[in-house]
Amino acid sequence: MGKNEQLTPFTAEVIRILKEIPSGCVVTYGQVARMAGSPRAARQVVRILHSMSRKYQLPWHRVVNAKGEIAVPDADSRQWQRSLLEKEGIVFAKDGRVDWKQFDCLAKEEGTGEEHGTKES
Repeated sequence: MGKNEQLTPFTAEVIRILKEIPSGCVVTYGQVARMAGSPRAARQVVRILHSMSRKYQLPWHRVVNAKGEIAVPDADSRQWQRSLLEKEGIVFAKDGRVDWKQFDCLAKEEGTGEEHGTKES
């Protein structure tokens, strides 16, 4: 992060967390928000990903919604994200969801026991 750039502590922490997501893993927006200290800020994580992924070379494609679905609105971008994840070994079920037991590495590390499929973004 540049000298003159002023990031909020939350934004800086989100960026740090996102950069540490290993290849072959997925996390939810809510997991990232919780780990950054603001459990109800999943939508802010979305905004950070949208506005800062290119600048900070964030692995945006490794973040999905709590249902295990790609949440990008347009079809081309959804397919691109899925393709990037599949190149990393992520497998999707027939319903288009990620198998959390196999690919959710952060839940194991943070020990949340998070149940996926909730209302969280």
